[in-house]
Amino acid sequence: MLFNEHSPVRPVQAYAKDYRHGDHEPEHQHACAQLIQALNGIVRVDTREGTWIIPPGRGVWVPAYTPHQLRMNGPVQLRTLFIDSLARADLPADCCVVEIGDLLKALIVAAIDIPDDYHSGGRAERVMELILDELRVLPVLGLNLPGLASPELQALAQEVHRLLYQPWSLSRAAAWLGVSERTVSRQFQRETGLTFGEWLRRKRLLEALEALAAGHTVLDVALAVGYDSQSAFSAMFRRRLGVSPTTYLGN
Repeated sequence: MLFNEHSPVRPVQAYAKDYRHGDHEPEHQHACAQLIQALNGIVRVDTREGTWIIPPGRGVWVPAYTPHQLRMNGPVQLRTLFIDSLARADLPADCCVVEIGDLLKALIVAAIDIPDDYHSGGRAERVMELILDELRVLPVLGLNLPGLASPELQALAQEVHRLLYQPWSLSRAAAWLGVSERTVSRQFQRETGLTFGEWLRRKRLLEALEALAAGHTVLDVALAVGYDSQSAFSAMFRRRLGVSPTTYLGN
């Protein structure tokens, strides 16, 4: 496991890096918290607790000392804030995907050009202080897939992944495991905090986001993740994210 002892000299530091499709950052961790933002493309963040997907214009919060790895889908312009965990008392304590509003987007752009050794009392410090205030009110999005602990559910998840295009249901999952539907429901709720149905919807949505970023057509993605038609997939996508697949990726 790589360990990056990145600890900001100031409460906030900004960093920019561009990646090609398929680039990968192996598992590492930082001595500070991070807000990782994707300007374009899709970033998959894997931790020991689950998987988070960052679509364009969104971000993921990673607490300090959280081992994580990144994988890029499509060309990705990544913008990262490194944040002293003690800079504010109420910063998020867990990984989460967040909506990044126009104000925070503009502040991150401004912060990229601010040197790490900026002086106190000036514009640079005021920009960074405003960033810290905005981090406290980030809307959290359901774009993560919690990890599964039990070998039985891990095996089921692998089977679902292999046959994601098929019409999975709670009854089919229970039959595959050889247990009752109530047992499956109880296990998923205990291990993920989600129903099997919600876990499956998130699984399909996250796989779809990665496939779209890799350049596959909306129709091909829709069929691959288990929808009968492009229109049914687009309707689901709009319900979950508020816009069509093509509009969402173009943000």
